[in-house]
Amino acid sequence: MPADTFAFDLTPPKTQAPPRIRPIVSREEWGMRAGLGLLALYLAVTIAIPLFMLLRKSVQDADGNFVGLANFVRYFADPARSISFQHSFFISILGTLITLLLAFWYAYAVTRTCIPARGLFKAIALTPLLAPSLLPGLALVYLFGNQGVLKGVLLGQSIYGPIGVTIGEVFFAFPHAVLIITTALAMADQRLYEAAEAMRTSPFRTFLTVTLPGCRYGVMSAGFVVFTLIFTDFGVPKVIGGSYEVLATDIYQQVIGQFNFQMGAVIGLLLLAPAVISFAADRITQRRQQAMVSARAVPLEPKPRARADRLCLIFCLVIAVFLLGVMGMAAFGSVVKFWPYNLSLTLAHYDFGKLGTDGWNPFWNSLKLSATTAIFGTAIVFTGAYLVEKLRGFGFARSLVHLLAMLPLATPGLVLGLAYIFFFNSPDNPLNFVYATLGILIICTITHFYTVCHLTAVTALKQLDAEFEAVSASLKVPVWRTFLQVTVPVCLPAILDIAIYYFVNAMTTVSAVIFIYTGSTKLMAINALNTDDAGNSAAACAMGMTIVFTCAAVRGLHALAGRTVLARYQAWRKR
Repeated sequence: MPADTFAFDLTPPKTQAPPRIRPIVSREEWGMRAGLGLLALYLAVTIAIPLFMLLRKSVQDADGNFVGLANFVRYFADPARSISFQHSFFISILGTLITLLLAFWYAYAVTRTCIPARGLFKAIALTPLLAPSLLPGLALVYLFGNQGVLKGVLLGQSIYGPIGVTIGEVFFAFPHAVLIITTALAMADQRLYEAAEAMRTSPFRTFLTVTLPGCRYGVMSAGFVVFTLIFTDFGVPKVIGGSYEVLATDIYQQVIGQFNFQMGAVIGLLLLAPAVISFAADRITQRRQQAMVSARAVPLEPKPRARADRLCLIFCLVIAVFLLGVMGMAAFGSVVKFWPYNLSLTLAHYDFGKLGTDGWNPFWNSLKLSATTAIFGTAIVFTGAYLVEKLRGFGFARSLVHLLAMLPLATPGLVLGLAYIFFFNSPDNPLNFVYATLGILIICTITHFYTVCHLTAVTALKQLDAEFEAVSASLKVPVWRTFLQVTVPVCLPAILDIAIYYFVNAMTTVSAVIFIYTGSTKLMAINALNTDDAGNSAAACAMGMTIVFTCAAVRGLHALAGRTVLARYQAWRKR
């Protein structure tokens, strides 16, 4: 008998892996996935592909041949061109430092002191949001220009240049910084200050060891936002910059003045780079931020301090006078017959039909743009945010859509508008029919301000309990019915905020549409810019103030609607 007859195989038998159980995807979930795919396609067409076309144009010559970095080398080799890059950095850094200093103390005064009329001061701080960025430039000309009422304050220096641009940009960026820093300062734990007081810590040391650490991330975030706003702004340097060139005015001259689209693409990428770096740094900073307020925290109640309250009140009064003075000067300039020789008041500058400035058509175009952007933009943003937050699984697509939704925040309006020329104006693009219509202005505006609205919608949706969807699924209620009858009513305040944000920004935007408007789609803010170029500053001020009055009226209606919605929501909760 062979020796191996009774040999045993001791290796463990191969066990078959259990079959992978895939969850059954319902028809509704397939529909939601299809909707998310359409949203990803929309964002790719409106932001990702146009930016790629901009990048491709920057490495081509006039004939479309690839030349690598030759265009960049040629740009920086010309001192007359590269100086605008240095000017943009200088103005942005200086303006950011001044804005943060003023905004921090203003926000500190309205949140941490007992000064009277804090609500009024908060409202005054937000007034620049209602005006296009060119309006402060026009007002500063009336205040400090060659014929200005306060020209002696500058001690012989000209307002046309870095001084005027810096002042105008501080006015333009101030409310954005105040909003962010006020939010950071409003969240504080009373117990930390009580502990510091019990340890007999001086107010100055408490400020350094408690207040600043608690809001440092908010201040840093405000700094990144302000730097990006100033670096990419077009309205202020266009009106009051004079011969002081910055990147925003340089790209306008290259594209509109010289039709040098390759060099315009180069400058567009230079505008895009600091914005992307600032955005990335802001995201990293937010990830490092730790919660400073726990569930057991006691809301901070400011205590009266006579001397500090008095100083803060004086500071807020000075800032409020500056903000209202700039707006008031623009309003005064719009009703003066002939500055500075005939100061009698008239409304003739508001009769746009007799001024040879396209009449009221640009205003109606702006209203159409703003209303359509508010309606369709809000619907796209909120529905997209709902799909990102409420869809189960499909993680890669959700992450991709969220990434594409964040991209517009780092894309300056000038860059987006120029990218739209390269993409939508291409004869090979099947979407070419959109070019030179009001539709492309609507698409550009929705995309340009998409990120803030997306984050607002996501924040509102995160506050909803997941039980809403679970109960609806158990009762076999269709997703669309839950969305319309539960999600939308509960999130209606956030939806109204998104709509008003879109409306106001569409009324005041200049940079995002300066390259893609036509004679039939000219907007009020663009018309004001062209009117000022033609030398009619009074009519330009009238157009700017018309935008301010319109935005103020819509914001008033929004506040009234918000109260009604809140009352109905509370009644719905009681039921």
